[in-house]
Amino acid sequence: MSTMEQKNFSQQPKGKDINLKEYYEVIKRRIWIVVIVTVLTTLAGFFYSHQNNTVFYQASTRVIVDVDTQKMSTLLVMVKDPVVMEKVTKQLNLQQSAEATAGQVQVASLDGSQIISLSVTSTDPATAVKIANTTAKVFKEEVGNILNIKGVQLLSPAKNASPVDGNQNRIIMIALIAGIVIGIGLTFLLDSLDGKVKKESEVERILGVPVIGTVSNMNKQKLKSSTKTETEVELRSETVGSK
Repeated sequence: MSTMEQKNFSQQPKGKDINLKEYYEVIKRRIWIVVIVTVLTTLAGFFYSHQNNTVFYQASTRVIVDVDTQKMSTLLVMVKDPVVMEKVTKQLNLQQSAEATAGQVQVASLDGSQIISLSVTSTDPATAVKIANTTAKVFKEEVGNILNIKGVQLLSPAKNASPVDGNQNRIIMIALIAGIVIGIGLTFLLDSLDGKVKKESEVERILGVPVIGTVSNMNKQKLKSSTKTETEVELRSETVGSK
C-alpha cells in the first residue's frame, strides 16, 4: 500500500463504536417513559385477558396397543384420521366438522411405551369426556378393521374433565414485554429528535476543535448552598476583624 493510499485510508471515517454506557444514560434519563408505557400495556393485557376469558376443560383416557415402536407412529397418526374423527362426530351428534373435532384431540405415546394418551379440550366438560371415550372406542374398532390389530385395550376411560389454564398469563406476559420494548424504543426515538448537545464528542464533531474542559452543572440547590457558605465565611471574617 502506497503512502497516499495509507493517508486516504486513515482519513476515512471510522464506524461509530457501540457504547453501552451511552445507551444506559439515554434510558436512565427517560426511564419514566419505559415505566409508564409498560404499566399501561400490562394493564391493557390484563383487562383484555379477563374480558375475553373462556374456561377450557380437559379430559383424558389411555389405550394400550400391543405393537412395536415402528407401528406406534402409524397408530398415533391414525387416531386423528378423518375416518375416526367423522365417526366420533357423527355418533355424538356434534354440530361441527370432523376437522374441528380433530383439533380438540391431543394424542401422544407415554415415554415411548405402548400406552397412548388421548386428551380432549372443550369449553364443556361433559363434551370433553364424551369425545375422549368415543375416540378411544372408535379408534379400537378401526385399528382392528383396517390394520387387523387385535391387541388394543382401553385402560382408563375418562370420567371427568378438569379446567385448564387458558392464555391469560401468556397475554399478560406478552403485553409486559411489548411495553418494555415500546418504551425503550420511544426513549431512543425522543433522544434522536432532541437537538441538544449532550456529549463532548458532539461538541468536537460540530465545532471541529477538541474540548479542553467542562463546567459542571449548577442547580438551584447547589447554588443556594454555595451562596450560604460564602455568606458564612464573610460573616466570620468580619467577626474576626472586629475583634
